[in-house]
Amino acid sequence: DAFTTATGIGVAVRYAGTGELATTLVAEGDATPADVFWAQDPAFIGGIAKQGLLTPLPEDILSLVPERFADGNGRWVGVTARARVFVHITYLVTEDELPASVWDLVEPEWAGRFGVAPTNGSFVAFVTGMILEEGEDRTRQWLEGIAANDPVIFDGNGAIVDAVVAGDLEGGLVNHYYLLQRINELGEVPAANHFFPDGDPGGLVMATGAGILAASDRSEEAADLIRHLLSVESQAHFLSLFEYPLIEGAGTPDGQLPLAELPTLDISLTDTADTLDAALALIAESGLS
Repeated sequence: DAFTTATGIGVAVRYAGTGELATTLVAEGDATPADVFWAQDPAFIGGIAKQGLLTPLPEDILSLVPERFADGNGRWVGVTARARVFVHITYLVTEDELPASVWDLVEPEWAGRFGVAPTNGSFVAFVTGMILEEGEDRTRQWLEGIAANDPVIFDGNGAIVDAVVAGDLEGGLVNHYYLLQRINELGEVPAANHFFPDGDPGGLVMATGAGILAASDRSEEAADLIRHLLSVESQAHFLSLFEYPLIEGAGTPDGQLPLAELPTLDISLTDTADTLDAALALIAESGLS
């Protein structure tokens, strides 16, 4: 609405999961009515880019964000960043019991105590990063270990956080901002986010990404929409939702580490597209989905 008010350009939005939208775009090909794809993670939008469905973005857009949060070939740009964390009930999981690594969750002491959302785009993106960091064999080992440890299966991150806040689940793998949003809505809750250390695959910091469809006949308007998403006003809105804005000087969510100081993997987000198919296959083969 703010974009339309400012520019007079109307926007028709289709909302769905990132994987579902990516599949639709591939099926539609050059016949797609879409002009812009805004995805919740770099892997799926990167997969669309690899198939030649996105056109290179203008340099003035790409230069608005840190290089690590944009496609190496200029086909998508990050809009916000989010960190993968382990949310937990503070009165049931003490500091010394917290998993030092995501690998700890395959140990018997964690059986049946945590939740995952294996078909959610952010979980899939996390697995693409694990493959890049540790290889397919190790990632298969982790996924099979998690499946054997009887996790509670959810469709998305929000439901995991709600279960933890309600006291129905001890912990779960989610994006950082869900708990911060619940605290903003409810006040103090008996839950906290645990960040995995630098280099641990559980601690991937990833970007939501936006790109212009190569088939679009409104590429200039599409570029203006992406510029709007990266405007000071839009980035301030995303900050109010406790995501990390990406333009310089936009700030940091209250009480959180600055983006540059968050522990993460030393991988290229562009490369997550190369391991997307393997990640989807390994998740399915593990029995989690």
